[in-house]
Amino acid sequence: MDRIAANTLKTLRLLPRAALILMLLAAPVLAVPMMRANTGSTIEAPALKQTGVGFVLLVSLQRG
Repeated sequence: MDRIAANTLKTLRLLPRAALILMLLAAPVLAVPMMRANTGSTIEAPALKQTGVGFVLLVSLQRG
């Protein structure tokens, strides 16, 4: 009987910590559908200027 009570108390002490960890892990997963529902809150990055650095890197890497 003593072992059962000790195991029960040990489990009850771990439950709040487990619930907190599960909430922290589930928060981003649950936030995605809410963000997709509101199409007015789209955040876009500004367009980058085309400087041609990619072509220069490609040519220099082929020669090396």
